[in-house]
Amino acid sequence: MRHVLALDQGTTSSRAIIFDEAGRPVASAQREFKQHYPQPGWVEHDPDEIWRTQRDVAREALRASGLKAEDMVACGIANQRETTVVWDRQTGQAIHKAIVWQDRRTADVCAELKAVGAESLVKERTGLVLDPYFSGTKAAWILDQVPGARRRAELGELAFGTVDTWLIWNLSQSKTHVTDPTNASRTLLFNIHSGDWDPELLQLLRVPRAMLPDVLPSSHAFGMIAPSVLGAPIPITGVAGDQQAALFGQGCHTAGMAKNTYGTGCFMLMHTGGKVVHSANGLLGTAAAQLGRAVDARDVERQYALEGSVFIGGAVVQWLRDELGFFERSEQVENLAATVLDNGGVYVVPAFAGLGAPHWDPHARGAIVGLTRGSSRAHIARAALESIAYQSADVLEAMQKDAGEKLAELRVDGGAAANDLLMQFQADILGVPVVRPKVLETTALGAAYLAGLYTDVWKSREEIAAQWQMDRRFEPGMAHGEAAALLARWREAVSRALRWTADSS
Repeated sequence: MRHVLALDQGTTSSRAIIFDEAGRPVASAQREFKQHYPQPGWVEHDPDEIWRTQRDVAREALRASGLKAEDMVACGIANQRETTVVWDRQTGQAIHKAIVWQDRRTADVCAELKAVGAESLVKERTGLVLDPYFSGTKAAWILDQVPGARRRAELGELAFGTVDTWLIWNLSQSKTHVTDPTNASRTLLFNIHSGDWDPELLQLLRVPRAMLPDVLPSSHAFGMIAPSVLGAPIPITGVAGDQQAALFGQGCHTAGMAKNTYGTGCFMLMHTGGKVVHSANGLLGTAAAQLGRAVDARDVERQYALEGSVFIGGAVVQWLRDELGFFERSEQVENLAATVLDNGGVYVVPAFAGLGAPHWDPHARGAIVGLTRGSSRAHIARAALESIAYQSADVLEAMQKDAGEKLAELRVDGGAAANDLLMQFQADILGVPVVRPKVLETTALGAAYLAGLYTDVWKSREEIAAQWQMDRRFEPGMAHGEAAALLARWREAVSRALRWTADSS
């Protein structure tokens, strides 16, 4: 039995899972790490802590499996995508904390670029909107704020990377500076049509080409884990941003198939084949995982997806746990929410880091509306869970408008997909069957599949798709009129949270 190591570096934790050739998880390990909030709307990570926790869980997973590094055919990496690290090529030390995808500090820069008419160029070349969510303005901010950094970047002394690039640099002990198209496509700097960094966008966002990584296909030879890291060398042959990895792991390889991942945020992706869909409804066109034995990403058959990004999904449950003390473990939210029949008229809008698709409002902030003297912790917990489903419903409505067709079913994954109450409410509010697979960790599985394809653990996408197995199918059970009324009330609640900080100093 052959095995593949998958490293799944997420927003709040680092995880490692070992999969066998049947796509079954053999062993896993996970560690949460610290979130830093230096100012309201700012979110940072310690890059060294990201690296250490990811290395350590890989070692733990190997120990738990009874296998050794030499038993791993390959390693695949999935990662939080837009989080930005800039480091010294000589020392390998980051020159600033990692700026997380949720961070809003460059909202004013994005507004200035919109004001001069840059958004149409950005959208046409990248499929994205001008928003602080993406990496480009974060990298420029670091170069502007750290003394001497911009000059050093222009001289090639500094390296930029999303988390995949940072991990590969460390895993290979500074031998490799690479990324893949799914991560590159989230920077505002990458032309998704040509498959290369765009000189005009680099100039617009003031990011020197000399600091950028090489872009390789998602299933490719990215480098080698140094023997000293895990005990033996392991080839890194699969890399994808977490959401595109989950799309691949869910077997959504053809146009029209869609999945929703319930992690820190919620991310709904629909595969659009070889066509970029330019959204008229606040969604993103983005690169899907790219396959092929080409030398670099410019020469592969390009694949795309339509994406809706919800910034706060499962993180709202962590907020109830950590900040409000509603329960000790996140999984306890389901039992608390189930003690009431409905939300009691309470709506939680978890716009802690602004709102993503389809609103794209960096100035929105969180709100709880509809409270009465009879409102309880259970009502708030239920409303928080429901907010995850409502936000996903807003994204699906936009997606169906852009795609011009109604979705037949929605495949789901991620930690919160284990919550039966949430999944049933999601099906009810969408009016679409929600299908949960047996392997919920499809982000890590997708990274493993990409790595295993390159090393012939799996021969084709068709073989991978055949391994997908259903755990449970949630059928819509709510009357259409009731679901529409709940959604209308939700959208009224959202309207109270929009542009909250836009006029504050």
